[in-house]
Amino acid sequence: MKNKSNLLLLAALFGGLLFNFLFWKERLALNLFIYSIYILAVTYFNPDVTKSTKFKIYGLTHLLSAILVVINNTDLSIATYYISLLVFIGFSHNQQIRTVFAAGLAAILQMITTPYNAINNLSKISIGNFKLKPVFRLIKYIIIPTIVVIFFTCLYAAANELFAHYVNTILSSIFNFFESILQFFFEDLDIERFFYFCFGLLLTGGLLLPFFNKALENAELKAPEQLKRTRKESNQKTLWYQVMETFSGNLLSRKMALKTEYITGVIMFAALNILLFLLNTIDISTLWFGYKPAGNFSSLLHEGTNSLIFSIVMAMAVIAYFFRGNLNFYRKSKILKSLAYSWMFQNVILIISVFIRDGYYIEFYGLTHKRIGVLVFALLCIIGLCTVYLKVARQKTLFYLLRINGIVWFFLLLAFSVINWDVAIAKYNLAQSDNISLDADYLLSLSDKTLPVLDKNRSKLHYSPSKVYDEREIAQPQTADDYRNQLDERIGYFKTRYGEEGWLSWNLQDWKVANYFGIRHSN
Repeated sequence: MKNKSNLLLLAALFGGLLFNFLFWKERLALNLFIYSIYILAVTYFNPDVTKSTKFKIYGLTHLLSAILVVINNTDLSIATYYISLLVFIGFSHNQQIRTVFAAGLAAILQMITTPYNAINNLSKISIGNFKLKPVFRLIKYIIIPTIVVIFFTCLYAAANELFAHYVNTILSSIFNFFESILQFFFEDLDIERFFYFCFGLLLTGGLLLPFFNKALENAELKAPEQLKRTRKESNQKTLWYQVMETFSGNLLSRKMALKTEYITGVIMFAALNILLFLLNTIDISTLWFGYKPAGNFSSLLHEGTNSLIFSIVMAMAVIAYFFRGNLNFYRKSKILKSLAYSWMFQNVILIISVFIRDGYYIEFYGLTHKRIGVLVFALLCIIGLCTVYLKVARQKTLFYLLRINGIVWFFLLLAFSVINWDVAIAKYNLAQSDNISLDADYLLSLSDKTLPVLDKNRSKLHYSPSKVYDEREIAQPQTADDYRNQLDERIGYFKTRYGEEGWLSWNLQDWKVANYFGIRHSN
């Protein structure tokens, strides 16, 4: 155990040095891939980590996300990298966990408790007959009070400007004192980079040093996926019951019988089916076939889509609530289930309307990140409705919904990171410039990866009036020369930035742009 602790602490120390070397004043690109290789290797060779199928799957997905950062280098790919890293770490050190949400939370808790975990590992080290455990036992008593004092200091500083000024003065004096001491012994020491190393050490330690408390893992193990009929005693109250009782007063104390809940559900789902049937009929007759935009077209489509998506999410929540317990086993529940299935099917039709609305929006105004996001969210709603159907049909729990949807969302996030959305948006909108209202301002706001595409289509960068009647107009549209000048400024900025970057910031997309403009690294 002592050797294991020593090796993990040395790995964390080396990881801090590696972090400092890889990321200091560099962009996130190839350096993230190298850092991931190190984290994966140390975790793999940690004998306390079981090399299960789950470990290998999520290890490979994180490695893929790191590769996608080097290939695409988009904000989405970087966000996916961080999420996949947290999920991998959570599953590696808590392999009994079953949901990606709990795995991510476990990893965050592990990173937050890094100082405590480090002290716990350091206390196992002995130098000859001298043991460090008594020393670090005293330090443990200081950690929690220190954290609490820092927390309340920040609160009081936010509430009182004079207090904040005094705190800032004291901290500056302490910082300058230690800086002068360090500069006396280490004349060439870069204080800012030293603290950057400390940050890298804490981060790497949080990823490598396991959190010994398995309370989250044990709590999740108790969560069942299959519903079972339970007989509740009159004095037995669940946490959910107590929360609802807070807001409903003595309404719940009247003990609504299962039959009453069933009748309430039947009435509600019947009414909702009728209501949604009317809405779907209107959409099918006016939107699906022969739709002609009129009035404030943009506002109608945009606001209508947001409302429909929210209604679909709430529909899934209502179904999950009614089929959360014993109502699943009620002998007359077939009618209620049929009404719920009907409402789910009608919500699928509603999602099709969302797709059509967003399709019209794209047809007249082109692609944007938000419009793509609507399509993705509508797809997630369909998946969510499918899992809700399985929950009702197979009498599954809410935990089952979280587990399945978490896995699907995680792998869809990874799949969407494969696409370079900025380049795809720019190429599509410019190719359709004769058919859509081209938004040159939006195109010029996209990342540097689109610069070659924009440079090839300079002549199309001008104000384009709406192809349909729409009250939404640009107040002061810029001239074509203004747009081209902005593009030249963007290209100049990229040339300066790319020329100053090192090899650790290398990524495929920047390399392609640099090759297009004939730029080379200066270092």
